[in-house]
Amino acid sequence: MNQEMYDNSIAIIGMSGYFPKAKNTQEFWEKLINEEDCITRFTDEELQAEGEDPSLLQKTNYVRAKGTIDYPESFDAGFFGISPAEAMTIDPQQRIFLELCWSSIEDAGINLDKEDREIGVFGAGGMSTYLLHNLSKNPHLFQENDRYQLMLGNDKDYLSTRVSYKLNLSGPSMTIQTACSSSLVAVHTACQSLLNGECDMALAGGVSVSFPHKRGYLYHKGMILSPDGHCKPFDADAEGTVEGTGAGVVLLKRLEDAVNDNDRIYAVIRGSAINNDGAEKVGYTAPSVNQQAAVIREAMDIAGVDSSEISYVETHGTGTPLGDPIEIAALIKAFRQQTDKIGYCAIGSLKSNIGHLNSAAGIASLIKVALSLKNECIPASLHFTAPNPKIPFEKSPFLVNNQTRKWERGNKSRFAGISSFGIGGTNAHLILEEAPIPFKTIQSNRPWHALTISAKTEEAAIRNSMNLKDFLEKKKDIDISDVAFTLQTGRKEHEFRQSFICRTLEDATKVISEHSNQVSLASSNSKVVWMFSGQGSQHVGMAREIYASEPIFKREFDACCEILRPHLLGQDLRDLIFAETNERERLESKLKNTAFAQPALFTLEYSLAKLLMSWGMKPEAMLGHSVGEYVAATLAEVMSLQDALAVIAFRGRLMQSLPEGSMLSVVLNENELQKRLERYSELSIAAINTINNCVVSGPTDAIEVFRESLEKEGISSKLLHTSHAFHSAMMNPILGQFTEFLRGIKFAEPSRPFMSNVTGKWITKEQACSPNYWAKHLRETVRFTSMIQFLEKEGFSQFVEVGPGQSLSSLTRQIIKSASTVPLLPSVRENIEDDAHLMRAIGKLWCSGIHVDWPALYEDEIREKVELPLYSFDRQLYSFDTSQLVNLKREDAQKTETLKSTIYQERQNIKTEYVPPENELELVLAEFWQDLFHVNPIGRNDDFFELGGNSLMAIQLLGRVKSIFQVEVSVNELFKNPTVEGLAYQVLEGIEVLTEEQAEEIERILSSRLLEVNSNEN
Repeated sequence: MNQEMYDNSIAIIGMSGYFPKAKNTQEFWEKLINEEDCITRFTDEELQAEGEDPSLLQKTNYVRAKGTIDYPESFDAGFFGISPAEAMTIDPQQRIFLELCWSSIEDAGINLDKEDREIGVFGAGGMSTYLLHNLSKNPHLFQENDRYQLMLGNDKDYLSTRVSYKLNLSGPSMTIQTACSSSLVAVHTACQSLLNGECDMALAGGVSVSFPHKRGYLYHKGMILSPDGHCKPFDADAEGTVEGTGAGVVLLKRLEDAVNDNDRIYAVIRGSAINNDGAEKVGYTAPSVNQQAAVIREAMDIAGVDSSEISYVETHGTGTPLGDPIEIAALIKAFRQQTDKIGYCAIGSLKSNIGHLNSAAGIASLIKVALSLKNECIPASLHFTAPNPKIPFEKSPFLVNNQTRKWERGNKSRFAGISSFGIGGTNAHLILEEAPIPFKTIQSNRPWHALTISAKTEEAAIRNSMNLKDFLEKKKDIDISDVAFTLQTGRKEHEFRQSFICRTLEDATKVISEHSNQVSLASSNSKVVWMFSGQGSQHVGMAREIYASEPIFKREFDACCEILRPHLLGQDLRDLIFAETNERERLESKLKNTAFAQPALFTLEYSLAKLLMSWGMKPEAMLGHSVGEYVAATLAEVMSLQDALAVIAFRGRLMQSLPEGSMLSVVLNENELQKRLERYSELSIAAINTINNCVVSGPTDAIEVFRESLEKEGISSKLLHTSHAFHSAMMNPILGQFTEFLRGIKFAEPSRPFMSNVTGKWITKEQACSPNYWAKHLRETVRFTSMIQFLEKEGFSQFVEVGPGQSLSSLTRQIIKSASTVPLLPSVRENIEDDAHLMRAIGKLWCSGIHVDWPALYEDEIREKVELPLYSFDRQLYSFDTSQLVNLKREDAQKTETLKSTIYQERQNIKTEYVPPENELELVLAEFWQDLFHVNPIGRNDDFFELGGNSLMAIQLLGRVKSIFQVEVSVNELFKNPTVEGLAYQVLEGIEVLTEEQAEEIERILSSRLLEVNSNEN
């Protein structure tokens, strides 16, 4: 492909479809290669249940066949923020198209929340038979205020723009109508929009679903439909096609952009063309050889592809005695301008499998050919036994592909043509080429991966994870790194979340099976605290696997070690921390030396924090336990990294130079402990770790005496494994020297908030920049309990322990029972790799609602977005059952109430907790909302917009309020206070200015409505 062709080519990077007997494109492909006829044959009982006239079933020319899809009236209204009431008035064609557009975007691995490029929508749909057959038979719907909504929900004009609105897509959005060729013309138009720079990606496709859905047809000789419900393209016995329903959508992108973005490409559209027959034919509905040939020839010229290079053509192929010979004659005419080869190009027609999908026929053909190129296989064209004698196949370049076969490649790329011709004469032809060879991915250094799942509901999340498990059990040639990458970067992040940590595909299926029911609800307002551990948690081997697998952590760790080397008399912390197993016991003792322990902890925690920051995570507050506060201060830019490490090293050496002491953990609160320490002047409270747990520090002999006295009182205590009496009077001898050293350090105002160990509150600028503060910090009590209690009052609820073990997490949960704590690393006693523990923690944080910049995890890798199961919608039936509506009269209140009860939906996808109405007015207004949204029950705090409200519904609601209460509430007032409670307040304000007579009438109305509501509930 030369540069000009490359610049003008379009990549298909995503697709979705819903076809007869195939819920998605994977099932569709399986049906094709298995050579299945997907036409449904109906029984008389099925047809009569659908409302078919019994007298028609007696006719000998009634054909009980159609290509149908399952549950066409089902839809996930809540996913798209559409109320049940509105969903019922929207043509299922528009609903299906909306879902497929979402699925195509997801199939391409596009997360719309992270995508700022322009996306266009080019759709095609059929006439709304749902309006004619279902809605028009319900007189209740055709009140004056509802007609505009019915138009918006059923006119084809709004097919594409509804998608743009619901998915927030700002590229060109238009509905294309050219009859049977509509969806392929939509693809052509989308390609032109991309090449013209009007958008960066484009959704293109079509939908065709008719009602009653299960219905046959009357065969008439010479018409387009076949006598036996089989479509036999190019066969001697071909007598017509059969009706089919379905839909398909592709996501398109300029090839250059797709290659640069390393998108998964199904196939490449090298060129496309459209034209019209004009009057050059025998009648308006007849085809034209010359214009079909012209559009094919033009598409090949635009693509720069010789007809001798095209090895397959997906024909329009209706299987009609008139259409088939004309189509092949046009193909021969177009091909013969460049080749005289015979029998080298296979042809086929999808209509032999699924019937004629009308406005969705072209997109179905495109999806078939794209999958054929991707899978290097041409499915059979069915029902072909002998060629139509009017078609000179033996002298043509073409042969009917009546057996599924491997698509052989010659010296050049594989090319295919696709034709779609509309009644009325608009013709379309596309030239497709197989996808370019993708970049080779490299083996990930990261052995553990988080498979992230999210959904709008808990049930959907569980289905999504189980669908993934089933998929991975069958897919053995997929890289688990690419699976994680696709899920993390190519899916929208919904509220209900799951994260599964695994190393291999086998791990993944096992973990999902065991934990698929564990779903977290992400919070949008979690305030996060990072907690940095203090001395005592360090151990040889901590973060060894993370150092080996995470380049950013390694870079930061190495930098700290190099800065520290001269301060540690040449000791390299890496040799100490990452020592071989056989040296661990000797080095463990060395690491307890304060001179090494404090720099080691700082280096680990600082590097871990920088890794988290590189992954997009940021703390809203920080605290450190003792030496951990230095990490917080450095991240807050109080000190430079070089200065902080110098201070830590000097601090550690000074403390190590002091006489040894002991520390005792005591199960007492501060006040009770202080009383008992009055007799022990040498002892100090070193830390208040929980409300009833403190640490006493001092000389070893004094600590032992105190411990024995506590034991006599029956008070629990425990000696800590420390070499010195930190945060006690034993630190006093070094305070002056340390203060003097600190005077040479340059301090700055904190750039992000962190807590003071000394005060238990936010550190101030004066404290952070004071050498005296940091010297005092070495000596004074660590007020951990006060810090946690203070943060709780400030609204913090998520605590992340950045350091080895989970001691701070455990203490935090003892102080705040409801606190969510996430330790990033395991303790030395836990039998789990550090990198596995870290990835599990990241997954847990993401599940809780913490932002993770997933692409940043792969900055040094080349990863591929792979095919994975798509979102499993919570579909419910949204349809007016015409069998209930046939004899329903407007004045038949009892039947109306019965109908209402069948079309109301329970509260779903509503985050607001149900709070019942508190008074008569709220109860009546809640009933209005109930009727408007078809949701039951409605609470006083329910949000108008969350329920799916829009401006049209607001006008309906306020019109009803005015007619009942004689009070005019503006749309703006409703939008400012969009709850039942808020509307009730507005109504009451209006009632206050009414006359006494009007107010009495309102009181009477409220009483009667209340009785009516109560009787309905009973």
